Amino acid sequence: MATSTASSDESSRCMKDETPDSENALNLDSIRECLIRLEDTIVFSLIERAKFPFNSPAYDESSLGIPGFCGSLVQFIVKETETLHAKVGRYENPEEQPFFPDYLPPPLVYPHNYPQVLHPAAASININKTIWDMYFNQLLPLFTAKGDDGNYCTTAVCDLECLQVLSRRIHYGKFVAEVKFRDAPQDYGPAIRAQDRDALMKLLTFESVEEMVKRRVEKKAMVFGQEVNLKDKDDKGKYKVDPSIVSRLYGEWVMPLTKLVQVEYLLRRLD
Repeated sequence: MATSTASSDESSRCMKDETPDSENALNLDSIRECLIRLEDTIVFSLIERAKFPFNSPAYDESSLGIPGFCGSLVQFIVKETETLHAKVGRYENPEEQPFFPDYLPPPLVYPHNYPQVLHPAAASININKTIWDMYFNQLLPLFTAKGDDGNYCTTAVCDLECLQVLSRRIHYGKFVAEVKFRDAPQDYGPAIRAQDRDALMKLLTFESVEEMVKRRVEKKAMVFGQEVNLKDKDDKGKYKVDPSIVSRLYGEWVMPLTKLVQVEYLLRRLD
């Protein structure tokens, strides 16, 4: 679970950078830096998961056989991990959203006093069901090889790490939306009062920026995931994860879902 811990540390650093006592410190530049660092974590998480084939038994809800539990191995690992993390206060952090919120115990440790920079409605926005469905039914088959090598537990742990960082990246849309609203309330206010989703989505969409992000994550997948073999001079262009799939991940899912979170947040911003 080293990757998951590192991701949590990164998340905490972002919160410190963006949400100190002065509200002026919450700005698009600081958030953008954090999102760029999360790109690295996402690419590395995909590379780790790509070490293993699809391993479909990890997702078979009828094969686990743990007394008192009905579900797949990956569901069991995610639920049990979230239970542990909830006890030490992980989900008190406004950046973190659980996949199984109905199963969480209260924290057993004194919670950190996170600065309240978001509207209280932010706590009710959680699209992890959509992220779960996207990851397992659309993304995972694209970058894993067909087959079964028996490493089901390690596979499920890698899935957990991918899910957590994708969720964190996408739900960061709440912070992006808050900053954009503060910077231009005169632009967003009328659409919010009219509850006009289409107008908000138009305000939030910058195609040139999205294209730049897609190119950047594709380049990162090339750099981070290139196969290196000192004996083979012809290893250029061999990657652990197809860079075009990482670009597609951002273009078809990460950025659209982030904007969905932004819209859901802004619709409640004036409540």
